Amino acid sequence: MDAQGRGRADDIDPADQWVLNPNTGEYELRLSPSGAQSAVPGPRRSAADRVGGPEQARARTAAPDRESSSPQKAPGAGSDVPGPRRRRGAPPEEPANRRGRRPVKKKSKAKKILVWTGGTMAFVLIGVAGAGYLYLKHLEGNVTTTDVGSAGKSGFSKDEAFNILIIGTDKRTGKGNEGYGDKGSVGHADTNILLHVSKDRTNATALSIPRDLIVDVPDCPTKQPDGSEKNIPGTQNQRFNTSLGQYGRDAGCTMRTVKEVTGITVDHFMMADFNAVKTLTTAVGGVEVCLAKAVDDKESKLKLPAGESVVEGEQALAFVRTRHSFGNQGDLDRIKVQQQFLSSLMRKMSSSDTLTSPTKLVGLAEAATKALTVDTGIGKVSTLKDVALQLKKVPTKNITFLTVPVIDNPAEKVKATVVVDQTRAPQVFQMIANDTSFTEVTQQAAKEKAAVAARLKGTKSAASDVRVRILNGGAPAGSAQEQLTWLQTEADVSKSENAGNAGAVQATTTLEYAPAQADQARRLADIMGLSGAAMKPGKSVTNAQGLPTMTLILGKDFKGAGVKMNSSTVATPDVEKSTADKVQCAK
Repeated sequence: MDAQGRGRADDIDPADQWVLNPNTGEYELRLSPSGAQSAVPGPRRSAADRVGGPEQARARTAAPDRESSSPQKAPGAGSDVPGPRRRRGAPPEEPANRRGRRPVKKKSKAKKILVWTGGTMAFVLIGVAGAGYLYLKHLEGNVTTTDVGSAGKSGFSKDEAFNILIIGTDKRTGKGNEGYGDKGSVGHADTNILLHVSKDRTNATALSIPRDLIVDVPDCPTKQPDGSEKNIPGTQNQRFNTSLGQYGRDAGCTMRTVKEVTGITVDHFMMADFNAVKTLTTAVGGVEVCLAKAVDDKESKLKLPAGESVVEGEQALAFVRTRHSFGNQGDLDRIKVQQQFLSSLMRKMSSSDTLTSPTKLVGLAEAATKALTVDTGIGKVSTLKDVALQLKKVPTKNITFLTVPVIDNPAEKVKATVVVDQTRAPQVFQMIANDTSFTEVTQQAAKEKAAVAARLKGTKSAASDVRVRILNGGAPAGSAQEQLTWLQTEADVSKSENAGNAGAVQATTTLEYAPAQADQARRLADIMGLSGAAMKPGKSVTNAQGLPTMTLILGKDFKGAGVKMNSSTVATPDVEKSTADKVQCAK
């Protein structure tokens, strides 16, 4: 390191210690040759590191390569990105300014790699009171982990859909947070968002769960500090927020409660407190918000004019905590505001201004991870990197925000809590469980060969003329009857019948029909969102009335009654929703 150019070791900018690894194409943290410690902790050492990793790397940086005719410069001393080290046996590198040395072109390439690497380092974690968190893979040391046992998965799969429960607690930790949350709170689940990321990474759903939702909290095996396990008995008809903190419950209890309410299995959790809202928004330089009217809230101390504003720090926390100035002054309206805030934060996080600034990325990661707690299944740096890479693939236009459909608690005279709306919520839960998008996305089925796709082209009969029998060939029990009921009552396919179980289990749903029934098949395919590949020209069967009938077999891929198979347009219930790419103003 050039001492005159850089100053004392204590003044080193952490961003200057990230250098390009030519073997992986990614930036890595390198310590200075003088032995000064970087302000940012490095990644955990792997077995490979112990054989020939960081120690040897530092030694090679501090001294000339034994087989090289010219010494290498330390990171940050003379170029933005050091050149790759010469492999053993390779010819010596030409001195600077000779032919073959192309600093301008190399800098351009490094910049492109930095943009890509920045995107893999950073991802949004939706959390406390609707705030977000960024994780930088080399800052694992800042993250606290909790062993939730069988409540979550022990690892992360890059090839499957996944569900992460993001929790914001109301615990008053940190300087300046005395005015927020409940005094003396053990840390209840104040804000809860179930983030579902689709298997094909084309879409994601962020489902907010109201803290005042009345639920049954199940029994919860909880790991104790001494390594033992304590079973905390479940409770009935309690607020959802008591699933965390109450009676010593950990985040695993909240994960189990989500499954009890929705039927959706939660794979992992991420949790943070009030401080993350303030530090993260400050690190990104503020988040744009929009108000339909001016706000001067005495409770949260939020004061903003109508229109667009930029909030950060204490003001950002006040924004996501305010409820008396929005809508009906309840928690449900505050959730809408939090979702709008998150959408704006996501757009800010994915902007080039953030992703191309190494210094900003380092500061952002430091701020976020110090407030972050995750389960042990994703607590390792390599696993969190995989999560980041997968989240990065989802376009913001296909990230849907919505809230569990609820109604006022009928058991209360003074309305203070809510219960699940059994007429609308089940389909929402089923769509998430079946990995169905709430937005229009392009499916692989659209790439079928012309001959197969042609089965969908042509005239369609009236729905009332469609004659079909339905069999269950791998869908959940009762699916054939549920689909029959939906077709008859909602789609006008009155000439349909339940034929029971198919003889064998099949992976995909199919519709077999005779050539003369092609127009009926196309109508049913349109109603159900069947692809051309699902349509099987063949023969019909004769029903009890002696009439030719098509055969619909529901396979393992069946998404639920009334839910289109191709997800291109989903038959969603009457649920208010928004997407992360749209700017909305809080009302």
